[in-house]
Amino acid sequence: MEKFNIAIDGPAAAGKSTVARLVAKQLGFVYVDTGAMYRAVTWKALQSGISPERKEQLSRMASELRIELLPGEQSQQVLLDGGDVTDLIRSAMVNKNVSAVSAIPEIRRLLVAKQQEMAQAKGVVMDGRDIGTHVLPDAELKIFLTASVKERAQRRFLEMKAKGEDVTLGQLEKEIAERDKMDEQREASPLVQAEDAVLVDTSGMSIPQVAERILELAKSAASKGIR
Repeated sequence: MEKFNIAIDGPAAAGKSTVARLVAKQLGFVYVDTGAMYRAVTWKALQSGISPERKEQLSRMASELRIELLPGEQSQQVLLDGGDVTDLIRSAMVNKNVSAVSAIPEIRRLLVAKQQEMAQAKGVVMDGRDIGTHVLPDAELKIFLTASVKERAQRRFLEMKAKGEDVTLGQLEKEIAERDKMDEQREASPLVQAEDAVLVDTSGMSIPQVAERILELAKSAASKGIR
């Protein structure tokens, strides 16, 4: 199959990362988890005691970070200045702060430039919240994944409980709803479905089913000829 880029957008806990990784593996493409990049910056900010309100200081810090995304057995490995932060960036504290950090225009500019560089050679499956609209507006296939807040909270609840995190389902529903609002209303690259994106509601679907649906769309796009 000819290499092309796939952009997968959607709200928090819609299953983007897991699905994108499976699709990339099946196609032999490179998976890029853009959310992990923003999480890495957020984790570093928390470790450094820099609040999201201190935008200039946070942006200076972010400009000096070296973020690497490497293939892993179960998930993408995230290295920050050479150290493995793959699990650390999925903590409840990072969850609560990542939207505020992601909304800072200068940080988005820095990371978007890195993401676009990764996609230049084609054959990339990239997921996030503004991939099809801003990062890769010319992606040959665009997907917008979504699901109800309740279902997304349940998925995140099971994921975090498995890691021993002390959270409640009600707390996660509230946090996810708040993050949706922040992502949709932020000034810099808000979460919105691209006009030419295919909407896939994952409510009631398993991860393999969602991946299979996207693979079907990818094969269809390839058979019609990549524009």
